[in-house]
Amino acid sequence: MTTTPFTSRDGMTRRRMLGAALAAGTAVPLAAAGPAWAAPAPAPAVRGGTQDPAGSDPVRLTLPEPTGPHPVGTVELHLVDTSRPDPDAGPGNYRQLMASVWYPARGDAGRYARVPWMPAGVLRELLASADFPPDVAVAPLTAGHEGAPAHRTGRGLPVVVYSHGAGSHRSDHTVIVQELASHGYVVVTVDHINDAYSQLPDGRVLTPIRDDQHTMYAVDYATDIRFVLDCVEQIAAGHNPDAGRRPLPDGLCQALDTSRIGMFGWSKGGTATACVMLTDRRVRAGLSLDGPMQPGPQPTITTDLDRPFMMMTAAFARPQDPNVTVFWSHLKGWRLDVQADGATHHSYGDTQMLMPQMAKPAGMNDKQLKAWIGNLDPARAVKIQQAYPLAFFDQHLRHRRGHLLDGPSRAFPEVRYVP
Repeated sequence: MTTTPFTSRDGMTRRRMLGAALAAGTAVPLAAAGPAWAAPAPAPAVRGGTQDPAGSDPVRLTLPEPTGPHPVGTVELHLVDTSRPDPDAGPGNYRQLMASVWYPARGDAGRYARVPWMPAGVLRELLASADFPPDVAVAPLTAGHEGAPAHRTGRGLPVVVYSHGAGSHRSDHTVIVQELASHGYVVVTVDHINDAYSQLPDGRVLTPIRDDQHTMYAVDYATDIRFVLDCVEQIAAGHNPDAGRRPLPDGLCQALDTSRIGMFGWSKGGTATACVMLTDRRVRAGLSLDGPMQPGPQPTITTDLDRPFMMMTAAFARPQDPNVTVFWSHLKGWRLDVQADGATHHSYGDTQMLMPQMAKPAGMNDKQLKAWIGNLDPARAVKIQQAYPLAFFDQHLRHRRGHLLDGPSRAFPEVRYVP
């Protein structure tokens, strides 16, 4: 598949759209934002000054370490759904997805290499699509040790599935993913091919396809996730769903408890979480990170949902957004809506930590950086990301009820509980 930078219908690159919106003092359009941490255009005066990134060494990005008691293992899967032909891939080809499984690993996990946030070739395409020099940054290393044996507990561990936002990638919320894994969850992250930056096992780099014939809705994401849930059940039954039969880590099959499955997603992936729960009762609890709750051609969700659902909102907040308001009215089980003061659409993910590290080498000024991360301090954002999803899944998949979700917390004064 040929990789090409994203452009709007009038041929304007995402970076120029963002720069134009900032210059006009208007809100940055979410459709133009695309990948979760592609930066706006620097002003010409900045590019000619000391912050000009041309010729400088690439910035080495970092992620915070997870706080749980377990080291983290991870393994990549290439999944092919033979029930869904893929006409874009040619005759005889079927829908394919790239996924990663993150899990608590044995104590000797340090003998296994840590995996990068994303492959170098994928990162270059992500940066180039936003008009950046493709080698301006080096992907951070995650806490995940590739192929490390799974920690044995004598019983299966709860499973959480993650769905990314439009034009994004499965690495986008690694802070949350590795935090959950370090606390004893098996987390499965998925690239929705054709709407994601990804790389196949043969080395081909895939980028989002942007035209009217390839529009993917949240309901399409949900179809992908239901297939992924089937693959999770295959692993738990001792089978290997990887299309190339690459080996699974020792002990992984015994680590999954498919009677305790949760899901979370960001933006379109948050909406997909709701769509999955409305059609598949295998998912017992769902978390949306600022999902717009627009499932597809049908603009709103009008079906009741009777299982626990939590929203962490920012740009798509009640009561300003009618689709989110309607969805909230159909939540008939346990429900919660929290919002961090100063948060933007990207604040509940890795963007909040990585973008400030990118700002200087990318030639961004303070106004442009703030358009992405808002006024929420990145260090505080990380603590929120680590605490709230864990508390939610602990309460509803493990029945470990703490007090964080009961109401405002002195530990997180910036987090409001929206009635």
